Amino acid sequence: MTPIDLYTWKTSNGKKATIMMEECGLDYRIHPIDISTDIQFAEDFLKINPNSKIPAIVDHDGPNGSSFTVIESGAILMYLAEKTGLFLPKEMEKKYEVIQWVMFQMGGVGPIFGQVHHFKRAAKETVPYAINRYYTECRRLYGVLDARLAKREYIANDEVSIADFCTLPWVFRHDWQEVDLTDFSNVNRWYDTMMRRPALSRGMNLPE
Repeated sequence: MTPIDLYTWKTSNGKKATIMMEECGLDYRIHPIDISTDIQFAEDFLKINPNSKIPAIVDHDGPNGSSFTVIESGAILMYLAEKTGLFLPKEMEKKYEVIQWVMFQMGGVGPIFGQVHHFKRAAKETVPYAINRYYTECRRLYGVLDARLAKREYIANDEVSIADFCTLPWVFRHDWQEVDLTDFSNVNRWYDTMMRRPALSRGMNLPE
C-alpha cells in the first residue's frame, strides 16, 4: 500500500490528524505546511485544499482503489475511522453518539477556543468585550464537557473514539485559554487518561 500523504502543521486541528494516524497505525508521510509562512496559499497546496487550510490528506488507496483527497480535520478523522474500522462504532446509535460530539468540537470548541487564543495572545490591541465574550463561552463549553464526562470515561461513551481525538488538542492548550483544569475535575481526569496513550503522545509531537 502507498503511504497516505498528510499535509499538516503544529496546530490543534493539525494534531488531530497526526493523532489519528498514529492511533490507527497507518503508514503515512508528513508534508509540513508552515502556515506562518503563508505556504498554505501556494498554488500547489491550493490544488489539494482550495480553502487553504490544514490538515488535508491524499489517500492513494482510497475508495475503489483510486486516490482520494479529504480536507477538514473532522472529516479526515471520520474517513480514516471508516477506512480502518477503528474509533467509530458501526452500530448506528453509538456511531451518532460519536459524530454529534465531533460536531460539538468542530462547531463549538474549536472556533471558540481559537478566538480565545487570538484575542488573548495574538490581537494587536486589547479588546475587553471580545476577550470576555469568548472566554465566558470557552468556560461554558468546558462545563458542558465536564458534565458529559461525569457519567462516562470518554466523551462519546465508555470507549475512546474520534470525538476524544479531535477535542484533546484544543484542551491541551488550556494554558493559552487561561483555564485551570482543576476547575473541571472530570475534564481533568479525562485529559490525564488521554495524555497517557503512547500513540496519542507521538501524534501530539508531530510534525517534528
